[in-house]
Amino acid sequence: MSGLRSVAKASFEYVDNVFERAFGPELNPMHQLGALGWFFYWIVIVSGLYLYIFFDTGIDQAYESLEYITNVQWYAGGVMRSLHRYASDGLIIVMMLHLLREYAMDRYRGARWFSWFTGVPLLWFVYACGISGYWMVWDVLAQYIAIATTEWLDTLGVFGETIARNFLNPEILSGRFFTLMVFIHIAVPLFMLLVMWIHIQRQNHAQVNPPKGLAIGTLAMLLVLSLIKPAVSQAPADLGTVPAIINLDWFYLAAYPLLDRFSGLTMWAIAAGGTLLLLLLPWLPPRRREAVATVNLDNCNGCGRCVDDCPFTAVKLQQRTDGAAYSDEAVVTHDLCTSCGICAGACPTSTPFRRASELVPGIDLPDHGMQALRDDAMAAAAGLSGNARVIVFGCKNGPGLQRLKGAGVAVLELQCIGMLPPSFIDFLITRHHVDGIFLTGCTLGDCHNRLGNLWTESRLAGERDPYLRERVPRERIGKFWAGMVRNSRLAQELAAFQARIAKLPPYQRSPRSTASQQPAENSETNG
Repeated sequence: MSGLRSVAKASFEYVDNVFERAFGPELNPMHQLGALGWFFYWIVIVSGLYLYIFFDTGIDQAYESLEYITNVQWYAGGVMRSLHRYASDGLIIVMMLHLLREYAMDRYRGARWFSWFTGVPLLWFVYACGISGYWMVWDVLAQYIAIATTEWLDTLGVFGETIARNFLNPEILSGRFFTLMVFIHIAVPLFMLLVMWIHIQRQNHAQVNPPKGLAIGTLAMLLVLSLIKPAVSQAPADLGTVPAIINLDWFYLAAYPLLDRFSGLTMWAIAAGGTLLLLLLPWLPPRRREAVATVNLDNCNGCGRCVDDCPFTAVKLQQRTDGAAYSDEAVVTHDLCTSCGICAGACPTSTPFRRASELVPGIDLPDHGMQALRDDAMAAAAGLSGNARVIVFGCKNGPGLQRLKGAGVAVLELQCIGMLPPSFIDFLITRHHVDGIFLTGCTLGDCHNRLGNLWTESRLAGERDPYLRERVPRERIGKFWAGMVRNSRLAQELAAFQARIAKLPPYQRSPRSTASQQPAENSETNG
């Protein structure tokens, strides 16, 4: 299974690179699949409310009202109907891509099982919404769906009498059927919205809106499609005849031809078995659990930076328990922690300048601690030679780093690039341990731990605490977010970076900078 996942991951990253070259990392739709799902959902809701104003639930009036909306009021209602249709199809596309992508990127197991587990029921909700919507049109396609669906439901044997018989005799069917369909078509999306909200509860800084440029472009694309190829009804339903030729919407109705080939119970077994398999995937096999982050109260002042930076709401503040002067302390919820180390990278006490005592931050990873990172960095720097000595910091879910090693290049692999405190860059450059620092990891905007490279970018730019000090020369910092497949480009970027810093004069701290920073460098306080 891991081999299949690796191939799928590489395939997705190749596609990502194509979109990134076309739209840039911020507007890359492959990095915004979840947010696009929310966007399509709201388009469906808004357009559906408009259509509901003009929809008539009578058995004859349902078809006629939609024909009026489509043909007479084409400039408003017709566009809204097409938007409703195409946004619904778009929702299916991004939902399926999102599911496959999270599987391929291995972002569904361990502490991340909750989002996957709550996302599976959304598949049923989306299809229930779409199929009930097709019933309401009451054309020959709706007639076919109604008969096939009710016959499938009848195979369960839980109803007092067969439901399908209601669609075999036109005298039995009444307007109450369409009233029921309207109720289902409105109620199910409301329950779906609740599940969507639950789905993102364990994600800190969850993005439910795509970037403005992507949203505008997507809406414009849907509008153009709606005008070029408007959604229309097929011939009106006639219960006195059996539909012979119909045009299916394969996004929602791909399984219906199988109902003609396999028995209803077989299809129920496939649907139930497939759903159960999806629900159990996070534990097939279970992910090996690494040691979660731990808090050292002697060095925690309850500043809350780890809480704000944690991608998975695993760190919270609670009232102080050790009698210290601070009001709060950080607490780690073990079941939510993914051991990414981003919290340690956010802690102001994760500084290698502390030399008077062992480097024990307020929050840290037991198996990948800051003390070990400083020791490894010092050892790596000591082994470098030349006038362009560089340490490459990368993450274990990013590109292969070992091929980059050389006389002037050392590599250190982190749990996530977001666990590297900016003070380490400061320490290694300003103390002349290296001539430059190069950062790499997952594709920008698609970090395995959601926010690692985004927080790193913000810290370097002085937009997020902890900041990189101004005294650190930015020309001695290089970065390229390579992902898993751009290894050749990564090597080229690193070589170009080394060539640049080789031409720079030796770094010298100004006397003023040295004097002003010296107390902070030797500080052992926690804030």
